[in-house]
Amino acid sequence: MKFICDGLSLSEAVAKTSKACAVRTTAPILECIKIAARADEVVLLATDGELSIRKTLKAEVFEEGEICVPGKLFADFAGKLTDVEITIATGDRGIELSYRDSVSYMQALPASEFPEIDFGIGENYFVMKRDALKKIIAETVFCCAQDDSRPILKGCLFEFKERLEVTALDGYRLALSSAELLSGTGGPSIICPARTLIEISRMLEGDEEITVYTQGGMLLVQADDMTVVSRLYQGEFIRKESVLPPSFLTTVTLLRAELTASVERAAILNRGDKNNLITLEIGGELVRITSASDAGNVSETVKAKTEGKDLTISMNAKYLLDALKALDGEETVLSFNGAISPFILQSKEKKESLYLILPVRNAQ
Repeated sequence: MKFICDGLSLSEAVAKTSKACAVRTTAPILECIKIAARADEVVLLATDGELSIRKTLKAEVFEEGEICVPGKLFADFAGKLTDVEITIATGDRGIELSYRDSVSYMQALPASEFPEIDFGIGENYFVMKRDALKKIIAETVFCCAQDDSRPILKGCLFEFKERLEVTALDGYRLALSSAELLSGTGGPSIICPARTLIEISRMLEGDEEITVYTQGGMLLVQADDMTVVSRLYQGEFIRKESVLPPSFLTTVTLLRAELTASVERAAILNRGDKNNLITLEIGGELVRITSASDAGNVSETVKAKTEGKDLTISMNAKYLLDALKALDGEETVLSFNGAISPFILQSKEKKESLYLILPVRNAQ
């Protein structure tokens, strides 16, 4: 194998592909990127067994072939050669990288050891605008669980109704968002890993249409010269209908920017606290935001329109801020059922998304 390519193009392609390389594994081949030179292009492919990423770039190919190189190492090295042309060739010592008047070598593994990836996925599909898919991922994925205690919660539930509905929850908060579908086969609900959705989001630019394919517990998305294939989670996802309250005792409407700024200031003093606790005191035409720690205390008021019972409720400031920043619109509506019941945030103007947060019992 031998080819010449632009260093910047190679660096960008390797950086994107390496996101699918395994980090801790007993199979060294899963830490590699497979490089295949064919005709006038080079195909980079990486997989960790769950997520696979394929990226194509233009190159001047002198000798076709394929080889596997350590993904993270190769990505770091290529990232330092963005301003030159690079000649890459296979040899007895692995791969040879020539640039300017320099030559470097890197160990490699045979491509025959790399696992086969099935790109023939297409039984079911849905079509939507790229920016709409990117937006709905951003509005939900941060609420997925981070630990492995309930693996299924590390993904987002996609339900195909009149609109696409996406749900994420981690046991302390829930995100629900919907977006328009342009077409599709419908098909069963799927649970897509958050990590996969983040990589899909990174490849989506513009407002062109994008098609997402699913089949047999697998998902495939292709945008331009990049393809993502991922396993889907299997099992029963928590039913959001059993979590979302049907009615509320207290509702508060206020300016989202004002509440966000106040909560950000209140959260600073509790930054090292596990729960990052803040308290909202709701009554009359005001909401008082307070926090206290060994470093000091904050007490601020924000004007609001309140309906229902007065209320004092405590919560994790990060969860509240994440939801406020994900919402659109000038005004936000907070709906409560008491100091220890889950509450909901939603934009007053735009109802496509909502957030549910569990409060924290304040011992004070």
